Amino acid sequence: MHKIKFLIIRFSSIGDIVLTSPVVRNLKKQVENVEIHYLTKSQFKSIVENNPYIDKVHTLKNSLSETVENLKYEHFDYIIDLHRNIRTARFKSKLRIISFSFEKLNWEKWLLVNLKKNKMPDVHIVDRYIDTLKIFDVKNDNLGLDYFIPKKDEVDVSSISQDAAGGYVGVVVGAFHNTKKLTKEKIVVICNKLEKPILLLGGPDNKEEAEEIRKAVSKTIINTCGKYNLNQSASLVKQANVILTPDTGLMHIASAFKKKIVSVWGNTVPEFGMYPYLPHQESEIVEIKDLKCRPCSKIGFSECPKKHFKCINDLDEKFIAKKINDIF
Repeated sequence: MHKIKFLIIRFSSIGDIVLTSPVVRNLKKQVENVEIHYLTKSQFKSIVENNPYIDKVHTLKNSLSETVENLKYEHFDYIIDLHRNIRTARFKSKLRIISFSFEKLNWEKWLLVNLKKNKMPDVHIVDRYIDTLKIFDVKNDNLGLDYFIPKKDEVDVSSISQDAAGGYVGVVVGAFHNTKKLTKEKIVVICNKLEKPILLLGGPDNKEEAEEIRKAVSKTIINTCGKYNLNQSASLVKQANVILTPDTGLMHIASAFKKKIVSVWGNTVPEFGMYPYLPHQESEIVEIKDLKCRPCSKIGFSECPKKHFKCINDLDEKFIAKKINDIF
């Protein structure tokens, strides 16, 4: 019997790719005799290559034509475009395959950012992703996000710290844009109010800042930034009791593991539809709701356009720390 072959496209980022995982799972489980392929950038391959619902992962080559030629050999039946930009439009025009794309709602986002008029539907982006499958009668199973860690990347926390082996708070230091993340000073104040061991989480770019935080905190705190790959960092997220995080990829990974998440929101807002998806019920969203300049971007900036950075600076450290201590 001929397999029905789907190509799912999502080039970036960490969080966005994790948010596509329910599409993969529901499609695989609800459509008979289906074969699922996934196209992404090479640096994000590790996020999807361990997913048992994906049959094959493809990565972008140096040129559009080279990538297209490789994909043509697969003879796909359908494309599910979850990125939807000029590049994916070029892919679809070259492959000439029936495709379905999710609605990016760029006009609604523009209205919210520039005129502060909220015309965004009260629908999470995961449900908008899944809506691309409605013609195949695929429904959301409401089981949340998936993230699969290969055995070789599972981290033994006791090898990092015996104190942390008894439970810890994971604090995500960085974000792709500075206007999304907590300042170093803010993290230090919060960490000094926490009652449990702390693991600082992030990549190589966060290592230096995290080390400054570690030195300024008087509690049991370990800097893991830059010491582990993404899957290993995900393992540390999975084992945490609580995760303190900005709007970033590790937040969505924490959601996949149903962690208790205290998410802090700077220049972006949950109304964009990318808040933690079906996390632990004791999770909390922390934001300054009455700021007239917020949101100032649908993504973020290197620094606050208004120079005051009130969306982060005005967050209540005592409230955040108390919430973490209470739900630990």
